[in-house]
Amino acid sequence: MIRVKEVSVIDDDGEHLGTIPTEEALSIAEDRGMDLVEVAANSNPPVCRIMDYGKHKYKASKKAHEAKKNQKIVHVKEVKFRPNTDQHDFDFKLKHVQRFLENGDKAKVVIFFKGREIVHREFGQKVLERVAEQTEDIAVIEQTAKQEGRTLVMILAPKSFKSKKGSSTKNPKPAVAADDKAEVKTEEKTDAPETQKASEESSTEAVVPNNES
Repeated sequence: MIRVKEVSVIDDDGEHLGTIPTEEALSIAEDRGMDLVEVAANSNPPVCRIMDYGKHKYKASKKAHEAKKNQKIVHVKEVKFRPNTDQHDFDFKLKHVQRFLENGDKAKVVIFFKGREIVHREFGQKVLERVAEQTEDIAVIEQTAKQEGRTLVMILAPKSFKSKKGSSTKNPKPAVAADDKAEVKTEEKTDAPETQKASEESSTEAVVPNNES
């Protein structure tokens, strides 16, 4: 409810009617079958607009719904490799990386080191380079190789992707990391091959487990 004695009024066509008593402004709005809506309460005097408030709320709601419907939610899905991953296992996990990227999600490629393997970081680096090379047609490197504890992490983002409905959508601003300063906080994943498929389809982060002992 507008409690001030006078307001600055703008009519439904955008014309400024000047500063008039609030009661008179309410009467004008009522005569037109519209509402008097306060749009700038902190002005002196407050600014009010004559409008169809119900129609205004409907348009705003419809616009918000359309924006939400067209919004693409990008997930970060994790795939684990070992520094000594054999060719068969590498190809199997690479297919998961490619599928995630083609679906429009990001791929977090993780090299996990056991025991003294950590002193040979270059072996893990070579695996990441192979993944990057074989996905360069569909992905950009968002985060270059970065060591996090006993893991080496690289994040790939899709260049473009096709939605499940078949429409093609471009990644709006693919960010290419220039250094290793970006931080990624994730929960530790367990290696459970039998639950792989369910994890990929139901969780926000899908993990391709490390099948090697």
